[in-house]
Amino acid sequence: MRRRAPVTGGTTVPSSNEPTRVVASVIRRVLIARGIRDFGDGLVAVLLPAYLLALGFGAAEVGAVATLALLGSALMTLGVGVAGARLDPRLLLLFAAGLMTATGLGFAVAAGFAAIALVALLGTINPSAGSVSIFAPLEQALLTSASPDVGRTAVFARYSLVGALAAAMGALAAGAPQLLARAGLAEMEALRSAFLLYAGLGVACLLTYRAIPASPAAERRERHAPLGPSRGIVVKLAALFSVDSFAGGLAVQALLALWLFERFDLSLAQAGLFFFWSGVLSAFSFPVAAWLAGRIGLINTMVYTHIPSSLCLIAAVLAPTVEWALGLLLVRAALSQMDVPTRTSYVMAVVTPPERTAAASFTAVPRSLAAAAGPAIAGAIIAAGYTTAPFILCGVLKIAYDLALLWAFRHVKPSEER
Repeated sequence: MRRRAPVTGGTTVPSSNEPTRVVASVIRRVLIARGIRDFGDGLVAVLLPAYLLALGFGAAEVGAVATLALLGSALMTLGVGVAGARLDPRLLLLFAAGLMTATGLGFAVAAGFAAIALVALLGTINPSAGSVSIFAPLEQALLTSASPDVGRTAVFARYSLVGALAAAMGALAAGAPQLLARAGLAEMEALRSAFLLYAGLGVACLLTYRAIPASPAAERRERHAPLGPSRGIVVKLAALFSVDSFAGGLAVQALLALWLFERFDLSLAQAGLFFFWSGVLSAFSFPVAAWLAGRIGLINTMVYTHIPSSLCLIAAVLAPTVEWALGLLLVRAALSQMDVPTRTSYVMAVVTPPERTAAASFTAVPRSLAAAAGPAIAGAIIAAGYTTAPFILCGVLKIAYDLALLWAFRHVKPSEER
């Protein structure tokens, strides 16, 4: 109920609760959309290698498609960083949701490698099942503007929690095409049906974003500006994040699924179940990360959880049995993503408010470009017979990144840690 003040000229003074309700609505809508699209990402990250193998392609082609997908995401994210100061973020999110729908339809009808590669480059398909996409900088800027400094990391933990749980459910659903095939549906039709579902999820995202209020032009100019005083910090962070992302690109979920298929002969349903539990562990690590960051700081949380996860990855690919390998990978899953909400919160905290969209974009673009190189290199290495080498290299590079990040930014504190 709105309170009505004494009226002058027929105007109504809104309740002081009105801005709070609008802010809460924005956060809720962003979280819902994140859950919808990450369900789709978790689904296709597991299905993509199976789909390409069913079409007759090998590890090199799987890596190439993953690289093109990440490269396309990087270019679109760069465009968002440039256009974010002039266009309403809501409008850009609606465009991204429409592109997601077109991507699902494109994969459902494409058969030749050239057509698949083109859809991967121009679309929103995400082989990593992480938030590497055109959506991320826009959503992050909206969440930051709607959150107080002391609650920012907790909001990003919720944001990551929703995404990881949804991606885990999507990975679990990756076994559905196999069930449909057993029920009598042709294998290729069963696989293509998953991409049609992905297209439908894009429509659901579009409807969710439509409910977010549009930002007035004056507010957009105030909140979204190109990089200025924070340029030096952003450049350093982007360079370090690029090392981490290149390493992560060597072990994206699609390639890890491929390795499990070939090393231990896991079925699609078994791989989907594993990635479901992997996603669940990652999801529940996010609130722990927010709690830990409040006690030891954002940078320390990023580094001291990341290094053990990299050691687990190296140990997993050297493990002699499937039980040891999956167990170590699950431990890795419980630790490896704790830097996600803390990293995002840190970037948003150490730049000025008008630079946040640009900072989110320009730290994401080099990460995406660096990650894009990884899958093609890893796919070629696996195809050459060195099946564990990309994952070991991933772990080593990530440990080097963590140590460099700790050294370079140990004295750069966000406002809540000063």
